[in-house]
Amino acid sequence: MPAVRAVRMVLGALAGCALAVAMPANAQGWPVKPLRVVTEFIAGAGGDIAVRVIMAQLSGQIGQPVIIENHAGGSGVIAAQLVMRSPADGYNLLAVTPNAPVVRVHMSRGNQIDAQHTLTPVTALFETGLVLVGHPSLPVNSLTELIAYAKQYPGKLSYGTNGLGSSPHLAAEQIHMLTGAQLVHVPYKAMQQAMLDVATGQIPLAFALAGQIAPMVGAGKVKVIAMLTDKPFPAWADAPTFRNSLPGYEPVPSWTGLWAPAGLPPVILQRLSDELLKALANPEVRAKLAPGGTFPLGNTPEEFATMVREQTDLVGRIVRAAAITPTE
Repeated sequence: MPAVRAVRMVLGALAGCALAVAMPANAQGWPVKPLRVVTEFIAGAGGDIAVRVIMAQLSGQIGQPVIIENHAGGSGVIAAQLVMRSPADGYNLLAVTPNAPVVRVHMSRGNQIDAQHTLTPVTALFETGLVLVGHPSLPVNSLTELIAYAKQYPGKLSYGTNGLGSSPHLAAEQIHMLTGAQLVHVPYKAMQQAMLDVATGQIPLAFALAGQIAPMVGAGKVKVIAMLTDKPFPAWADAPTFRNSLPGYEPVPSWTGLWAPAGLPPVILQRLSDELLKALANPEVRAKLAPGGTFPLGNTPEEFATMVREQTDLVGRIVRAAAITPTE
């Protein structure tokens, strides 16, 4: 009997070793079939177009199709939940803004996404160029002048954003946190409407997508006050930024990142990361994204995870300081 038990132990150990070897071997063969990327963007939206440009490059590099699935709604929660429940095999990926994995942690009472435990961070894909613009009649031309004016006339200036807890809203709340200047928030369902209202003088200020607002700036219907993102938009390379105009300002999350389900094998994660960094550095990809004010990013999974943790903390500090009431 002891001999039998010994044989069984040896066989069991060998089986375990064989399984351990087989899993990396299978992972190293990735990819052998098409990849699926689920996004929160509506088909044809700026974010959707940017994701498709990058994934087309990735597809050419890995020799497999990359299929984009659009699942808009729920501030990215619907898309995230689809991927969270998918196999962690490298064939199911998620491209979302910080709404679901970062902002909703502090802005939603329920239906939150615990990104640290249900998703694997892969990389920050790109950042969207956001700009604060004003109506031409507004007697300020920079963020510094705007802050001075808002202090002189507290509560007089209103600004439009694409919603409560959006990146522009969080950035404007930092102005109040750091300077005491009071601006009145006017949330819109869509940034495009805020852009139109500032152009027609309905509101004095609005945050806008650089690529979309550029024609209005060129026509003199609105003027640039400051870039929310650090990277310069080609048409306004000398425009001031929030960071260089406001001491102590911390950039709010305005990226789109790529994630996989939790438990993605390290060998697949490394290969996927390497291929994406290569795609994001491709000159043709960068040239295609530049006109829309979209800036490729790219970082390692570890760097992306650190960035997400730090920005989740930042959003929490802003929400508490501004006493923003969580929704839902």
